[in-house]
Amino acid sequence: MAGYGSLPDVYEWLIPDAKMTPAGAAAAFSDLLTSLPPGARVLDCACGTGQLAVGLAGLGLDVVAADASGGMVRRTQELADDEGAPLQALHAAWEELPDHLDDSTFDLVFCVGNSLGHAEGAAGRSAALAAMARLLNPGGRLVLTSRTWELERSRGSRLDVWDRVVRRRGRDAVVAYSWQIAQRWEQEHHLEIAVAQLEPDGSVRACSERLSIWPFRYEELVAQLADVGLTVGTTTFDPEADGYLVVAGR
Repeated sequence: MAGYGSLPDVYEWLIPDAKMTPAGAAAAFSDLLTSLPPGARVLDCACGTGQLAVGLAGLGLDVVAADASGGMVRRTQELADDEGAPLQALHAAWEELPDHLDDSTFDLVFCVGNSLGHAEGAAGRSAALAAMARLLNPGGRLVLTSRTWELERSRGSRLDVWDRVVRRRGRDAVVAYSWQIAQRWEQEHHLEIAVAQLEPDGSVRACSERLSIWPFRYEELVAQLADVGLTVGTTTFDPEADGYLVVAGR
């Protein structure tokens, strides 16, 4: 996964209000957590700034939080320390996870927040999904969320400016996404994210980063999951909706 060097320090302006707290982030997946045994082992392998991982740890689960961005791992550990939530924070890309973690040791693996699109093409996605699948216990489940890339590509290159001011840490900011859609699916696409914060003196402080994306069709994802031994059990895919959730197991 490329990028996320500048955004970790302003990432909370990109998180929906309902998922800003650890409790709120974990509550979004409550239906999947009720069947877990006490102390179940859970991996959040694109942990971002840690809201979900810390929320899961707060429920008494044995949590590993991993991310390819060192800045994201730092923010996750800071949040865990602030909340008194015990977890292991690991700086590792998806394909590196089996070098750090034992096979067949996790009951749930999360790969959420539209992160899989940052894997480099079909080969990168395959390597990422294979690494996640290796870590699952028999009967374990992979939980993945994604943008509906079919819809995003149909909208073409564009500038999306959020239609509201977002308040975080007592500061207001405006968020803008600049989409650069390539001609073909298999080509590298780009998304530049800008967070413009209003400072107390009335000035504006902007932070932006250009991210690489390799989009994929839903059918491709299902086929690649099957290739690594996982079968989709639950899906919310709707070609007209902006995003979807997939739960796949052995």
